Amino acid sequence: MSIHENLLGGPAPTHLPDEPGREALAAGTPAVEVAAAHPSSSLAWATLADEAFAADRTVESYAYARTGYHRGLDALRRAGWKGHGPVPWEHEPNRGFLRALHALARAAEAIGEKEEYERCSTFLRDSSPTAADTLA
Repeated sequence: MSIHENLLGGPAPTHLPDEPGREALAAGTPAVEVAAAHPSSSLAWATLADEAFAADRTVESYAYARTGYHRGLDALRRAGWKGHGPVPWEHEPNRGFLRALHALARAAEAIGEKEEYERCSTFLRDSSPTAADTLA
């Protein structure tokens, strides 16, 4: 038996391919430039959401986070995800999506969108308890 075998019978963890633009972000390229060059990058949109939120531009943060979240859902579906199951934080390419989901929950809470906050928070914890704890 493999140490990583899912004994509960649920779906296998989804592992996204490497994020386009991840290396550029790591090298210090501004997130706005990375998002323009790689609009499918959840990581770039999540970074923009974090920057906007830190600057008290909450609605802008919400919009960036929603874009990163939807780009991440597209990538998850292409990777075989069926709408549920683990998206492990430990797999670095998953972090862009998970960060965007966290940023969307955070911004939704800040603008008083309680149902969206709760839905996104639950989705994050169900996808990756480690991400939920790390990003909290």
